[in-house]
Amino acid sequence: MATTESTPSQLQERVANALRRLEALESAYDTITVGQLVAMRARTHGAATAIDIFERGERATYSEMDRRSNSYAHALRAFGVRKGDRVGVMLPNRIEFPILWFAIAKLGAVIVSIPMLYTPREIEYVLSDTQAKFAIVDESVWLVFSGMNLWPKDLAKERAILIGQAGEGAVTTLEALLKGVDDSPVEEDVSADDLLDITYTSGTTGFPKGCASTHDGWGVSSYALTSFDYQPYKRYLCWSPLFYGFGRTQILRSYRQGGTLYVAQKLSSTQFTDWVEKYRIEWCSLPQHLGRQPEAHALKGLKQILQHLGWSTEAIRQFRERFGVRGHNYYGMTEIGTGTQFLGDIPELEDAGSIGHRALFRELRLVNEDGSPTPVGEVGELWVKGRAIFKGYWNRPEANAAAFEGEWFKTGDLLRRDELGFHWFVGRKKDMIKRSGDENISALEVETVICEIPEIADVAAVPVRDDERGEEVKIYVELKEGVEVADLPVERILEHARARLAVFKVPRYIAFTPALPRTTSSNKVLKRELMSVSDPLAGAYDSEQKCWR
Repeated sequence: MATTESTPSQLQERVANALRRLEALESAYDTITVGQLVAMRARTHGAATAIDIFERGERATYSEMDRRSNSYAHALRAFGVRKGDRVGVMLPNRIEFPILWFAIAKLGAVIVSIPMLYTPREIEYVLSDTQAKFAIVDESVWLVFSGMNLWPKDLAKERAILIGQAGEGAVTTLEALLKGVDDSPVEEDVSADDLLDITYTSGTTGFPKGCASTHDGWGVSSYALTSFDYQPYKRYLCWSPLFYGFGRTQILRSYRQGGTLYVAQKLSSTQFTDWVEKYRIEWCSLPQHLGRQPEAHALKGLKQILQHLGWSTEAIRQFRERFGVRGHNYYGMTEIGTGTQFLGDIPELEDAGSIGHRALFRELRLVNEDGSPTPVGEVGELWVKGRAIFKGYWNRPEANAAAFEGEWFKTGDLLRRDELGFHWFVGRKKDMIKRSGDENISALEVETVICEIPEIADVAAVPVRDDERGEEVKIYVELKEGVEVADLPVERILEHARARLAVFKVPRYIAFTPALPRTTSSNKVLKRELMSVSDPLAGAYDSEQKCWR
């Protein structure tokens, strides 16, 4: 299991050195807002390329990003955007996204990022929940956006801004707003404690909840991630959608190092190694299945990778032996940013599958069901507190009361730790499916939508392991008495789901069951029994392959 021979005392000393380094990094941290970081990099790295959206041919230097975000901020202010206003943004990975994010940050307004795959129902929910007064929408999803049945009451239709070509009707375009606007510095009193971002993430309450994060939260998180780096890298690759928090974190990570962030439209298994080779990428986040590809020789050019929780201990070891590239595991979530990390050369624990010790500015606690401390070596729920974790779920006092114990945030994830303070991820207490790293899917939301079908008595949504996406959604369907499987074609279930759920939430696998397993006391569905079957795909319909397994 270990890759180097170390005595217990030598290992303890290296761990102690890593923790001393962590404390030194905390002491050296300078508080900064996102707008200040953008302006600072324009001064220090003005002529260097900051962002390259290579598949669209869009790129900008650090100086251009600063000036253009100033122009965008002045245009938005003239349009009526003020400090504290929530602005819905529904854009793909195009250069306008980071520019708008920086502009909104400089105004002290709050970005509400909306996934491109959201349906009109989901878009209306997010905009109404945040009382968004403005929205900025890409031309490719304008028809979906404007198809909301109930237009949010706080968002006047004339305050929706289109990026791209206007169709029928009088629509305000960003291009029109920018005419005649200068790029002088933006004057606004913005502090690190001001809210910057509301990012929606699914939990156990059905509909997504908005995580409210400050400038300081983004600053601390990006600083913690750059502390992972064995050296300052110059070429980063981001394939994550920028409307997810992880994508925007990579923007700031690269900004802190003064590097160039190459941004893909989406993850492509067939093109990934070509991107790494063509753009001489030094750092990227790497899904486990891409590291297994026989033609992945270009990955030898990498200097470091980020390994998500889906990487097995054996896969970590094999990748390092094959490519000579170091990777690191860590634990993080939208609510807390970075929770654990490695700081130091401790391959024994990395190869053992550990996700590290506490991250910068974080305190960790493992607790039992009754709230008592979990003994070393045993499994408990992770609670986290520290500087600049999120401000709570937007407009959700009941959810916040349940999620916090004083300053401690209850993650709902199960971990264990050793006597050196290193942690291992065990599983999720939350009823949530995590797809493709960023896509958190509430099982309850999926179940609620599927149960709208009249023939269905009940449904249970569970995760199924997937090499490419980490997890996929599988549903077990229990039909009402007298209804046969032939009475409800799977395509009808899928059509119903596609009309009401974002594409990534639509179940991939469908299985029918005479009766869902339940507890005798509370009649709750025993999902652990559904998830413990030896072959979870046997007898299920695969909606991607369009066949029964």
